[in-house]
Amino acid sequence: MMSIADESASRARQTKDKVRELNERAEQTSDPKERRRLYEEARRMQERSLKEGGRAAEGRPGRRAGSEKDGYPSR
Repeated sequence: MMSIADESASRARQTKDKVRELNERAEQTSDPKERRRLYEEARRMQERSLKEGGRAAEGRPGRRAGSEKDGYPSR
């Protein structure tokens, strides 16, 4: 049975691999529109992963550490 941390690490690894693949495909294409589309898709995927990773690290979806909404002052 996989722990939550293992699942998160696995998803992060899969996302990183997919982002790398999209960037490689973008570098190999000669079509500027396709290149831009692939780079943008990779960027969005990476941003989503970083946001989800930050939420998962806190154990609460949708909140940032130190957020005033937590009831804890930010420093």
